[in-house]
Amino acid sequence: MDTEQILTQINDIFKDVLESDDIILTTATTAVDVEEWDSLNHIQLIVAIEKKFGIRFTTAEIYTWKNIGDMCAVIVQKTQK
Repeated sequence: MDTEQILTQINDIFKDVLESDDIILTTATTAVDVEEWDSLNHIQLIVAIEKKFGIRFTTAEIYTWKNIGDMCAVIVQKTQK
């Protein structure tokens, strides 16, 4: 699975969790760019993404993310194992 495929699936998760069909993510998107993306929703997003891809993120991985592209890179790495 490549970054674009993962980005599409993550975008669907964001729309579902944040209950907004207007969300369009790019690899440069940050929490500041998405009004509904607060700390509580962040946890729900992480759990939904982990469930969708059958992976677990470490706290250290999550802290390194600056944007959606960083998140996608970790998902690519974990799903290729």
